[in-house]
Amino acid sequence: MTTDLLQRPALSLRLKQETADQHERMHQLMAQGDPFSSRTSYGRFVAAQYLFQRDVEHLFHDPAVQAAVADLHVRGRQEASLADLADLGVEAPQEAIASARVAMPAALGWLYVSEGSTLGAAFLFKDAQAKLGLSAEFGARNLAAYPEGRAVVWRRFVGSLDHEQITPDDHDAIIAGANAAYDRFGALLTRFFQLG
Repeated sequence: MTTDLLQRPALSLRLKQETADQHERMHQLMAQGDPFSSRTSYGRFVAAQYLFQRDVEHLFHDPAVQAAVADLHVRGRQEASLADLADLGVEAPQEAIASARVAMPAALGWLYVSEGSTLGAAFLFKDAQAKLGLSAEFGARNLAAYPEGRAVVWRRFVGSLDHEQITPDDHDAIIAGANAAYDRFGALLTRFFQLG
């Protein structure tokens, strides 16, 4: 192994560092949208979540993504979001899949944004319970933890990102994919919360 390869930061670390501004922007958009001020406002968030999760789960059909992330069957929140919209009496929005032309390795960047959001969703889930009376069985399925727990599933995903089969040559494309996913979710939040 060359010295250059030994000195390269892990992909997961690069993703965290190089998308930090995007991550902070999502926090700001959520604060502006104030999804837990009412069930109506929360419904707007779930509509955005549903469309984003459709985009992400579209990528699950790619054999190259399946090979890179072996446990895709436990991931994704499209159906949970759809059920939550029904609970809230909100019609599911329909539009084209934004990730239709996304492929490996950029697809891993989209998954990184989606899977990372499951960790932050722990705090959102508490707000949905405390402020809106929702639960993992009604209205807040999309924020609930995976059966195995958030941290376990996240660590396994990070292991996939940092596996040797993901070559350093792919890192920039994966980071670009993560930025595109953040842009998509940011655009959805902006539209559904009517922020801009």
